This record gives sequence, structure tokens and C-alpha cells, in this order.
Amino acid sequence: MLKTITNLFPVWAILLSLLAFFQPSLFTSLKTFIVPLLTIIMLAMGLTLTPKDFANVSKNIKAVSVGVILQFTVMPIVALIIATLMNFDANLTVGLVLVGAVAGGTSSNVMCFLAKGDVALSISMTAISTLLSVIFTPLLVELLAGKSIDIPVTGMIISLIKIVLVPVVLGIVLNTLLHKSIKKIAPALPLISMAAIVIIIAIVVALNAEKLVEVGSMVAIAVILHNSFGLLAGYWITKKLGFEEKVCRTIAFEVGLQNSGLATALAMKFFAPTAAIAGTIFSIWHNISGSILAGYWSRTSNEIETNKVIKEHSNK
Repeated sequence: MLKTITNLFPVWAILLSLLAFFQPSLFTSLKTFIVPLLTIIMLAMGLTLTPKDFANVSKNIKAVSVGVILQFTVMPIVALIIATLMNFDANLTVGLVLVGAVAGGTSSNVMCFLAKGDVALSISMTAISTLLSVIFTPLLVELLAGKSIDIPVTGMIISLIKIVLVPVVLGIVLNTLLHKSIKKIAPALPLISMAAIVIIIAIVVALNAEKLVEVGSMVAIAVILHNSFGLLAGYWITKKLGFEEKVCRTIAFEVGLQNSGLATALAMKFFAPTAAIAGTIFSIWHNISGSILAGYWSRTSNEIETNKVIKEHSNK
């Protein structure tokens, strides 16, 4: 039941977004809850991790390294290129670059599982990129968008330590020390995270209701292009480098699916509300595109396995 509710994330996000768009007064007063809600999401993520997830990096050092490099190069650079080509203003540009400069989202782990990728590798990559984002995200945003808008790098690093590093590390410690107790509540953690991100999306939609009419469609096009390029680049580049199919699928999701909730929270905290539009739309869209791609890869994997069994049977 919980899993079914969680898997319908795009539906809940769209429904609550529509409510927020037509009745913004229901959510605008909740603006101060964005950062606490994101902290809850990061704590929930930490509670699903163990030191073993970081130890696994040494076993897949090449794949993790390539994935992290693509994560923090392809996505932010492509975001800037798209924003420039679409002639976005400074706030819309920094919003899209923020989406590109944050770590991979936890939804990548779910999509990886559905697509029959390497789930252990996916979890390790998400954990590593999340911790690295504390430093990389502010520096990349400053490098790529700092010419058009003032970037409070130090303030962002401090906020990321509070919002990301502390709750994730706390979650890992609690999961290590109280693993049996945490295991009992583990099934509810994805639902808690989903509820938090849906509320964040609704708040941002409410705060940008009027602006969405003006720029929403253009930002949506930018987000779809950005996400699609990330998924394609993650898969194609790793394929060309000779990685096996499972690893290519895994890295594709890690590169293409972003922690857009974090990008949204940072945009709201340090820039104008319009800077959060890209993260809001990305939060909805990447779950839709990820689900479609995961479903396709899952079906092709089943067909490959079936053909393999038939071939082995016919050779006997």
C-alpha cells in the first residue's frame, strides 16, 4: 500500500501543484517550511544508508568516478547552454544551473531497481555525490552563473552543511546504531520523503502562480531538454567507455535524475522565487521520464532473459 502511494508521486505532485496554482493562499504562508522539509528528506535518505554503501565505492571506483564526473560537468554545463539559448533572465538561469549543479536524486535508486540496473552502485553514487555537492554545488553555480547574478558561495556552503551533510550523517549514525529499530520504519521513509517534496513543490508553485503563466511553458521545455540530455549522455558516454549494460543504465539515472528538491530550496533561500521554478518542474518531470525509461529497460531486460532461456533450451 505504502509503495503504491509512493509510486504515484507524479500524480500527487501534479494534483497538489494544480491546487496551489488555483488556490495559492493555501500554501504561500508555508514558505518558511521549505528548508525544514528538505532537511527531513535528507535525514530520511541518511536513514537508508550505512557505512557499507561508501565502502562499496572502492569496489566500483571506475564507475563511481565516471558517474560523479558526468554528474558535475554534463548537467550544470548543459543547463547553462540551454538557459543561454532560450534567453533566460538571471534568476531563471541560476535556477536551471542549480538543478544541474546539485547531486543525483534518491529517485534514481528506485528507477535503477525498476530498470534492472546495479542498485548497490546507484546507492553508493547517490551517497557520494550528495556529500560532494556540499562544496561542488556552490562553486559550480558561482563559476557558471556568477557573472549575471551575485552568488553567496559561503552562505550556500554553510546551508548545505546544515541541510545536507548534518542530517545525512545523522541518519547514517542512527541507522548504524539502531539498525533494527530503523528497519521497522524503513518502508515509510520513501512516503515521508515524497510527501515532503510534494509539499515543497506546492509551496513554490503557489509563490510563483502568476509567473508560471508567463514563463512556465518555456521552463518546462528547458527542463525536458536538460533531463533528456542527462539521461542520454549518462548512458551513451558510459557505453562508449565499455561499461556493461547494467552500469550504463545506472549511471544514466544518476546523471539525469537530480536532487531538484535541494535546488528548489536553495533557490528560494538565496535567490528570487522565480529561480525555484526550474527545480519545481524538474521534480515532477524527472519522475515521469525516469519511470518511462525504467519501464522500457525493464521490458527489454525481460525479453533478453526470455530469449536467452529459449536459446539455451534449444541448444540442449
